[in-house]
Amino acid sequence: MDPAKAQQLAAELEVEMMADMYKSVTMTGACHRKCVAPHYKEAELHERLGRKLTELSVQDEEIGRRAAAGSASG
Repeated sequence: MDPAKAQQLAAELEVEMMADMYKSVTMTGACHRKCVAPHYKEAELHERLGRKLTELSVQDEEIGRRAAAGSASG
């Protein structure tokens, strides 16, 4: 099989798997119980997502700085 075609097929299967997992009642229920309220106001959701994205960006920047410092000294 052509490598490009195999990669495309793998990507499509991954998207399908993730969609199935998201649609799963069990997975959605677990997420709602753990961290996502099943009922929310849109403004509240945007605020929570913004905070989480900012937190992740700060973590990514810190990891990048550490990696750069490690490669510069090593």
